[in-house]
Amino acid sequence: MSDSSRERTVTRRSMLGTLGLAAGTTAFVHDALGSAEKPGAQVEDRATSIRINGIKPTICADRVYLKVMTNHGVSGWGEIKGVFPKVAKSLCEEMFSLLDGQNPTRIEHIWQILYRAHRNHRGGPFMVHCIAGIDAALWDITGKLYGVPVYRLLGGPTRDKLRVYPAEKAVKLGASQRRHVGDPIDIDRLVEQVRSTRERVGRDGTVMFDTHSAIPHVMVQQFAASIEAYDLLFIEEPSVPGNVHVFKKLRDEIRVPLATGERVRTIWEVMPYLTEQAVDILQPDAGYTGGISQLMKIATLAEAYFVPLAPHCTQSFLGSTTSFHAAFSVPFFLIHEVYEFKEFTPIVRKTWEIKDGYATLPQGTGLCVEIDEAALERVAATTKTRFKWRRERLPDGSVADY
Repeated sequence: MSDSSRERTVTRRSMLGTLGLAAGTTAFVHDALGSAEKPGAQVEDRATSIRINGIKPTICADRVYLKVMTNHGVSGWGEIKGVFPKVAKSLCEEMFSLLDGQNPTRIEHIWQILYRAHRNHRGGPFMVHCIAGIDAALWDITGKLYGVPVYRLLGGPTRDKLRVYPAEKAVKLGASQRRHVGDPIDIDRLVEQVRSTRERVGRDGTVMFDTHSAIPHVMVQQFAASIEAYDLLFIEEPSVPGNVHVFKKLRDEIRVPLATGERVRTIWEVMPYLTEQAVDILQPDAGYTGGISQLMKIATLAEAYFVPLAPHCTQSFLGSTTSFHAAFSVPFFLIHEVYEFKEFTPIVRKTWEIKDGYATLPQGTGLCVEIDEAALERVAATTKTRFKWRRERLPDGSVADY
């Protein structure tokens, strides 16, 4: 046989062998799928039998503490705040039918199931806030199963400590009065707050100002022009969220950095503020925007636009610790809001502390908090704090924004 004939034979044999291997691989794939009508079932984790088998939402004052339980005895906790708690409790109980029997470690999959469950509820605050509480509980369970804190599952901490406010050197002021005429005396009153606070914290301190969306845009512009010398970190919510073009106009006309985000839920609502370059700083709330899962996505989007995060958080230590895990994990970060609500302190045992204006890393597994269920029941039964509807009014009797 000539060399050229041998070469053709080897090439043909090699090709047939390759085809045979490919055919075998294809057969293996088909066998693995079992020609199933639902090949998506192959993503099920068949190495574990853990499943969600119960939830327990407890109304406590103006919020809901949510416990998600599994058939293996591992439970997770989440906090739901910012919506009417009686409705949130009922909605969680209704959503259990979507959770029952699910593997709790399939966090993103479950998030999508809940968010897409009904098109008329999709994106609304009640649905998203409840999803946030469930999402926190699932991360808590998953961290406990793997024996690590949640921030390890998110890629690990990107910093050793987390700057927080309020603190001795980090103060946020607010527009408490509702007189919005915009006369010099009105602006002078706000400016004096900023001036005296800057003097107190010094040049090495941080001053922020929250307008609560309650000051007319013209007055915000006048106020901002009058405080440039005091170097604020940001003016928060200079307008009611919803019309991104108003924020863009304000940003074009105001030299003080602008921040918003606590009422801008999910990546879909955040995107226009980034693409239109309408804000300088984003303030997503893990409890309001859909949980850790959404906050991490928002952080990535914001990083692409060089917009840092200053997460909003007015929850108890359960909700704030949940947010901390994400904040410790994202690279583009400024400062985090956190408060000690003494009313709820007996309920939540945290594993971090604040030193010199910085929070330490949570220690433990999951969210790294322990819930005293007996204390929860006791506080829920005895607290006088209840959800209250806002009744803000201007001096002329008209309804004010907040």
